[in-house]
Amino acid sequence: MQSSSDSRTFKLDQRVHSTNDPRRVGTVKYIGPVEGYPGTWVGVDWDNGEAKHDGSLNGIRYFEARSQLSGSFVRTQNLNAGISFIEAFYIRYRDQPTQEDEDEMYVLSASNRRVSVQLVGKEKVQDKLSRLEELTGASLSYLGVSNPGSPNEISNIVPNLKELDLTGNLLSEWKDVGTICEQLPCLVALNLSNNSMSHEIVGLPQLKRIHILVLNNTGINWTQIEVLKDLLPVIEELHLMGNGINAIQTASSSIVHGFDSLRLLNLEENCIVEWNEILKLSQLRSLEELHLNKNNLNHIFYPDHDTINKMVGGDESHDQSCIPFQNLRCLLLGGNDIEDLASVDSLNSFPKLIDIRLSDNPIADPGRGGIPRFVLVARLARVEILNGSEVSTRERKESEIRYVRLVMSKLHGNPDEIKQHPRFVELKNFLGIEDERPSVGTTGPQKMASGLLSVTLKSVAASIGEKPPLTKKLPAATTIGKLKILCETFFKLRSTRPKLFLQEEGSPLPILLDDEMATLMDVGIGNDSTVLVDEES
Repeated sequence: MQSSSDSRTFKLDQRVHSTNDPRRVGTVKYIGPVEGYPGTWVGVDWDNGEAKHDGSLNGIRYFEARSQLSGSFVRTQNLNAGISFIEAFYIRYRDQPTQEDEDEMYVLSASNRRVSVQLVGKEKVQDKLSRLEELTGASLSYLGVSNPGSPNEISNIVPNLKELDLTGNLLSEWKDVGTICEQLPCLVALNLSNNSMSHEIVGLPQLKRIHILVLNNTGINWTQIEVLKDLLPVIEELHLMGNGINAIQTASSSIVHGFDSLRLLNLEENCIVEWNEILKLSQLRSLEELHLNKNNLNHIFYPDHDTINKMVGGDESHDQSCIPFQNLRCLLLGGNDIEDLASVDSLNSFPKLIDIRLSDNPIADPGRGGIPRFVLVARLARVEILNGSEVSTRERKESEIRYVRLVMSKLHGNPDEIKQHPRFVELKNFLGIEDERPSVGTTGPQKMASGLLSVTLKSVAASIGEKPPLTKKLPAATTIGKLKILCETFFKLRSTRPKLFLQEEGSPLPILLDDEMATLMDVGIGNDSTVLVDEES
């Protein structure tokens, strides 16, 4: 696609891609001879980590690669130093299809002949692409863009771009990014993901119109974000996934200031362990969404007045009246290491929080000793979206009833258990649930019929075949082991043991019920629950 770069002069730390594959991108780390091999070689540290060595060959160290197998030596003719912005534009948005494209635009007839395909609206699309000045959105991902090109070239050809995707190119200097943005006066959204950007932010003007900036996998840290902050006066969305960020380093305070318009901050797939680092973001007044999936957080809490005061110390710029996370509506915490109920309960203290993700944390995984969805719904008083699924009015009511009954069953003989359930008394009174009263029969005290649960058993086992679901009334104290024995009888299983799953509303996957000593109430089976009956493989 692009011409090779054998005539170019490479330099250290230059970004390059393989001549035959613009998606194979790396950084030049060495230029010179390699003992035992004639000619000049370029040592490249490849981004994807798929190469041959760590920068040393036959016991001689030439450069330091990021990993043991991310480095290799390449001939100059097999490397490409990139092309200009407009050259990439013409490649991606050329007026006429190539012969290769034409060859692909066919189907095979019954007699194995090629029949040309007429694309609906093809002329209309090509007509629009022939007038590049009308384009408002463009993607130049993985085309080897390394420079902005000649002065004013961009503004003369595509002056009306509003959204631009430059993912996976060879850009590294911020001044080049600035040059591109200055020639695009309408630009509001810019994606620079998978470009290895320089740690020195120089030559970048104020980006006064950029509302969305995506810097995923660019190697940026928060110290650089503090510099960018003053250059992004109207930024609303900032995406910083996969940058190895482990701390929020602020310039002159322990609290992040500025970002007056920032609504969404994406810090997914980083390395943040301490919740105190996240608290540094608590004074961002406009922040509505905070994405923290796939970090290493193990505990969270809502900061009280004293905690914030200790953090700010003698910072005179701190506004004492600012409520922490005062407008935060969405907090995504999936894929962390949270395992304590106190962290879950603390989410009730965030004043406007209604959208929460806790999936893939130990606390939200019953298979790892966590709690089922209905308990999360009941403990989180205001959650409207949990783990990406809407919490309906019906689900909330049923979850809270099941939760109250579950806690009541645990309180018998263990009154201290109530300390673990801060919403229990409130919910019990609100729902009007009375304590169970035993009725005396011939064999002594027994639970009333109201203690029975209506449970639907649905077969999904291949050996059972298609059978209609069975609805049974079962005591809440029935163990999973006992339920398995009952299923063997109900579905006439003889050669294999059943495997049971709880199908919960709002959960994408059913929950395996493998603790045979646990009761139906313990695992969250309530009235009208559905249990899937499979067989051991």
